[in-house]
Amino acid sequence: MAYVTANGVRLYYEERGSGTPILCLHGAGSSAVFWEDAAEKLSELGRVITYDRRGSWRSDRPEPYEITSVQEHGDDARELLRELYAEPAILIGRSYGGTVGLDLALRHPDSVLALALLEAGPMGLSPEYDKWFTSIGATLERAVAERGVDVVGEVVLREVFGAWEELPEAWRDIFTANSPALLAEVRGGERTDNAQLGELRMPTLVVTAEDSPEPIRRGSEALARALPQARKTHVGGGHAIDPAGPEVLVFVEEVLAATVRA
Repeated sequence: MAYVTANGVRLYYEERGSGTPILCLHGAGSSAVFWEDAAEKLSELGRVITYDRRGSWRSDRPEPYEITSVQEHGDDARELLRELYAEPAILIGRSYGGTVGLDLALRHPDSVLALALLEAGPMGLSPEYDKWFTSIGATLERAVAERGVDVVGEVVLREVFGAWEELPEAWRDIFTANSPALLAEVRGGERTDNAQLGELRMPTLVVTAEDSPEPIRRGSEALARALPQARKTHVGGGHAIDPAGPEVLVFVEEVLAATVRA
């Protein structure tokens, strides 16, 4: 087990492969555990770094930890890359993790070689997504008041994937343990500097999914429109888009090939 202290918090991480760094950013309430299969595939292309974001599963959770921000997680990711001598890196982010990667790219472009954003949804671009996110926040606060904070992971998974009991027990354990971190992320909102989106020039892939809840899909589509230089693609399935799906692998291979030519 490997840990590094970044931005004042101890983060659990794993490395696979060698070559150009590829940093994987998991979604809210999740963990690098769910990226293991994808990391194995990606490691055939480069040096893959997966980690549990602050407050999640094997990484430390500050006390108190009632609210956080995309920017705080972006600072964590940048310090992690610096501690591992892994700049610049290709960033692959799912959902909230994608917004973290986007924010890092906007504020510190020298740390980022390219971006693959799997239904990232920064607030302020889609009224449908913003309304949904706000509604989720209110639902969580009511659930916490009635049943306690440990229910947050269950409530969110029922909302996003329409499932809970059907999921493997190990998955439910992780999302339950990560409930305080998930609540802190929802309380902080999913915000970045949208005014700079049109200026982003690094290679960027935006992926939306056919069977995601409509507000989430709308948020990702709005992000794609705000990034005029980005490549957009639409895949089947739900919100848990494969970080090593064919579209992502082709994108990473093209970025690496362009880097070699340069």
